[in-house]
Amino acid sequence: MTSTLTHSSFPGHDGERFWVRIAQELSQAIASGVYEAGQRLPSESALAAQFGVNRHTIRRSLASLAQQGLLRSEQGSGTYVEDFAVDVMLGRRTRHRQSLAQAGLRGSLQVLDAGRVRASAAQARALRLRPRASVLRLLVLGIGGDRPLHYSERYFPLPRFEGLDEQVRQSGSITEAFRALGVADYTRVESRISAQMPSAETATWLRQPAMRPVLQVSSVNADTGGQPIEFSIAWFAGDRVQLTVMHDEL
Repeated sequence: MTSTLTHSSFPGHDGERFWVRIAQELSQAIASGVYEAGQRLPSESALAAQFGVNRHTIRRSLASLAQQGLLRSEQGSGTYVEDFAVDVMLGRRTRHRQSLAQAGLRGSLQVLDAGRVRASAAQARALRLRPRASVLRLLVLGIGGDRPLHYSERYFPLPRFEGLDEQVRQSGSITEAFRALGVADYTRVESRISAQMPSAETATWLRQPAMRPVLQVSSVNADTGGQPIEFSIAWFAGDRVQLTVMHDEL
């Protein structure tokens, strides 16, 4: 990109105003396709030379665009234009892999932690269990195109789903794990969507700034007999995911 932005462009400019204007020009370059989704930007040194400023000013401009969700920084690699959001469908038969396949991406689920816990009042109510019943708790990272899209806590009734964690580890799929344990089909009974700020842990797993909002989706899945088999709370990276609710399926 050949920039027309120079010191002389803004008579009497100060450092504060200048980094903002550089950020604006880079934002316009991204919007117009000069820098495409996934493309690595020139180095800080190259941008500093291009705009005639020091690297600290460029760093402030890039940090501002990262906070807006336009850029991402990868340690030891550089600064990249964020990919466009993946459209994730929320319908009666929502499936992680299927949603990503429709977007042309490969997807899988990675089990970060698993263990037996006592259900909270909300979890027991959602799963129609007695208070403090034993449930299997999974912490899961949803991957799409080699990037984290969502981080979730998932709860399953025990003893019915004993060993489901190992099935998910082997297959990378909740659907395949259910099938291995005798659940051939299931549907989503409920989804509740809200926007919130992520916890430090969630932001770390999603590889995003802690001050960038996420989309929280709490949901209940049930087998074909109507018995709840999963309660989950998932946090989606708001700049990488667009949630679409399929009304004709609900």
